[in-house]
Amino acid sequence: MTLLSADKELDVKPQKTNLLGLSPEKLVVFFESIGEKPFRATQVMKWIHQIGVDDFDQMTNLAKNLREKMKAIAEIRAPEVVSHHESADGTCKWIIRVSGGDCIEAVFIPEKDRGTLCISSQVGCSLDCSFCATGKQGFSRDLTAAEVIGQLWIAAKFFNSLGPKANRVVSNVVMMGMGEPLLNFDNVVDAMGLMLNDNAYGLSKRRVTLSTSGVVPMIDKLSEVSDVSLAISLHAPNDELRNQLVPINKKYPIASLLASAQRYLDKMPDVRRKITIEYTLMDRINDRDEHARDLAKLLSSLPCKINLIPFNPFDQSGYKRVTNTALYRFRDILQEAGHTVTVRTTRGDDISAACGQLAGAVNDRTRRSERYMQQHEKQPVKFVAS
Repeated sequence: MTLLSADKELDVKPQKTNLLGLSPEKLVVFFESIGEKPFRATQVMKWIHQIGVDDFDQMTNLAKNLREKMKAIAEIRAPEVVSHHESADGTCKWIIRVSGGDCIEAVFIPEKDRGTLCISSQVGCSLDCSFCATGKQGFSRDLTAAEVIGQLWIAAKFFNSLGPKANRVVSNVVMMGMGEPLLNFDNVVDAMGLMLNDNAYGLSKRRVTLSTSGVVPMIDKLSEVSDVSLAISLHAPNDELRNQLVPINKKYPIASLLASAQRYLDKMPDVRRKITIEYTLMDRINDRDEHARDLAKLLSSLPCKINLIPFNPFDQSGYKRVTNTALYRFRDILQEAGHTVTVRTTRGDDISAACGQLAGAVNDRTRRSERYMQQHEKQPVKFVAS
């Protein structure tokens, strides 16, 4: 070994452990590995997630020598907030830079009885749903657990800084932002564990919802480790149409998807739990009366509630927003068949924060965004309604 290479080895600093993304169980393991008692995990978890501290010196119930030890080997590092935008309706959107330079988006939607934070799980999305702006950006990588929970940490700290008079609190979290959460399984499960933990955010399992496009094996795997609320992005009542809208349907058709949703419910201790079915309505694509009747029949035996989402246009999407006449007729047909139906109010569309509009800034490893733009420069894509 040359003197130069030896010097280089000496210059290499060991990477610090980012405590922000460690699940409660992994935080206990961390403290035991450095010769500390397990209760230190609870103390530090409260400082990080309940109080929003990222400086060990502020953790005043820890001995000074422990704080110094932790500063040498650990850190509390949230992703970087690039910008914050607020809609006329009160919706907030954060543009967040993660390691590698990619940007993701997180959105807070205030309502009278709750405040819902929509969290991203991937940089871009590895799926390519035809009506989603995120999918057109391509895919870069999975988010780390720290980058997933970091979005909640950022929002909670921001609202705490406004004071109680602002009345802004994250009461609900939906894994419905950029990406397919079940394709980033371990990191998403660790992050959700922190959301539910009483020493962190203490959210109810009914108030944490994971939305999936239908990765059937991972739905079954999720049922083994979690009982958060489950939402299925369905968007079509038959395989022919869903194959066009949600390509993963070719691998996991509707019948197998709904069977996995039923298995998920069967493992829940609360027999009153229901699956949320998300159905984005697009003009003259999936909004016809026969689509509504077929959907009502398809879901007749699954305990569920149906959330109708008017399509939110984005540049060169090829789709149009459903008309109000078609939207409410679709709702009425489902309700007459005995289904519980809600219509999602479009929020934050003036800051491109509405459902389906999240795009971020993605270093696309798939080159999907490049192909998409080239395709539209030649001619608009024509979608065939079923």
